[in-house]
Amino acid sequence: MYFFLRLFLKTMHFKNTSLVFAAAVFILVSTSLAYMLEPDTFHSWFNALYWVLTTMSTVGYGDYYAKTVLGKLLTIFLYIFGIGLLSLLIGKVIDSIASIQRQREAGELSFQGKDHFIIINWSKKAQYAVEEILAYLPEAEIVIIDESDRHPLQRRSNVHFISGDPASDETLAEANLLTARSAIVFADSRIDEAALADGKSLLIASSIERLAPGIHSTVEIVQEKNIQNFRYINVNEFVLSHDAISRLAVRAALQEGNSEIFSQLLSRQHGDDIYEVPVQPGWRTYGDAFQDLLARGATLISDRGDLGVNRKLAVPIPPDARLYMIADEATYRAIAGK
Repeated sequence: MYFFLRLFLKTMHFKNTSLVFAAAVFILVSTSLAYMLEPDTFHSWFNALYWVLTTMSTVGYGDYYAKTVLGKLLTIFLYIFGIGLLSLLIGKVIDSIASIQRQREAGELSFQGKDHFIIINWSKKAQYAVEEILAYLPEAEIVIIDESDRHPLQRRSNVHFISGDPASDETLAEANLLTARSAIVFADSRIDEAALADGKSLLIASSIERLAPGIHSTVEIVQEKNIQNFRYINVNEFVLSHDAISRLAVRAALQEGNSEIFSQLLSRQHGDDIYEVPVQPGWRTYGDAFQDLLARGATLISDRGDLGVNRKLAVPIPPDARLYMIADEATYRAIAGK
């Protein structure tokens, strides 16, 4: 008995894989012994396995039970050691799940998905960005990278968190940067000095462009004079931190109701939005595109950053054109064939 007690105590210190292996061996050996001792009781090896598992789990339906002395001794052995081993295994499984949850909350788990959005530096603006993405793509996977040590949105199952230095190669690798759809870098709101905040964003953007130049990158810039530095490292798009708010406020003051239009276009939570539309085979000029989209409930507004396309209706659409329109989601999907 002392030997078995020592053996049981040793199993408490097994690694998870070793414990699973030990439990599997214990169950298989016990099943084979049960069937060998009482073949007329169980009729098949599978029935013996069923009896061993119901006994170890303390269910005990009573449809099978040992009838010989040796069979009953095996039953007692399962009561003493089998139930404890199964309980220990279940406890290990629960501990593993709890450990994974703790690691997830602390940002210590790597992200293994792809085609996801990476948001760097947590703030209220970053939270709004998450909400906007999920409003448009509810099933989208989002990875937040921040130097804090706690998941900011634990209840969102499709929002992952990585704790670490956003400019570090290891941290970006944990976020699976190479397979990401895009990366958005927000200015660190914990840094009061604007130049230092832009400096940190520039360092992060440089790491992203060096490791994954094909990833679409968007960076928030605090000081307008630093734009040229971000252009130098080939950041795809940048947003001036206070520029949009200031301009929107001025427009609201000069033209009443103007800001509401821009606010709706900036949020995917409203009906109409700005969408990129693929050039259709029958479109030869901007006028063809404009008239066709208008007939289908959408409005052509630009080719890339050129908002003057509606004054160029007779101009042929260039091969590298990227057209944008205003429409609701249903109209966009119908036009884009999605």
